[in-house]
Amino acid sequence: MGNRASVKRPHEGLEVWRDAMDPVEAAYRFSAGFPDSERFGLTGQLRRAAVSVPSSIAEGAARRSRADYVRFLAMARGSLSEVDTQMQIALRLGFATRAEALDALIDRVFARLTAQMKALANTSPPPVPPPDSPFPIPDSRAPHA
Repeated sequence: MGNRASVKRPHEGLEVWRDAMDPVEAAYRFSAGFPDSERFGLTGQLRRAAVSVPSSIAEGAARRSRADYVRFLAMARGSLSEVDTQMQIALRLGFATRAEALDALIDRVFARLTAQMKALANTSPPPVPPPDSPFPIPDSRAPHA
């Protein structure tokens, strides 16, 4: 994506990753009017959490195991919950008066992450080949020599 002319990375083909990029932009727009005194406080915290969502999805997609991928999807969902909490804090403190766009994107991405995690949990993992060993595997039904 972007200006890069290389081959697509694994995460770039994931709809959940593409969707997770939208709340990042919305979080930056939402926090643009926060007080300067919050530059290293709530503004930075909100933006880092938002950036963490697609970043975690990308990192998980690059891992070699389904379990790692699901773990990183769960981390992305946690970061998205941080964004939601920080948005609510900003509203309570009066740093912003509206958050409908960001709120809707959070709901959408949260639902997509949950669906992706459920889909991965409901599919059986690829079979693991038995190790090459001269020793019998306990509970093996193979006849002993």
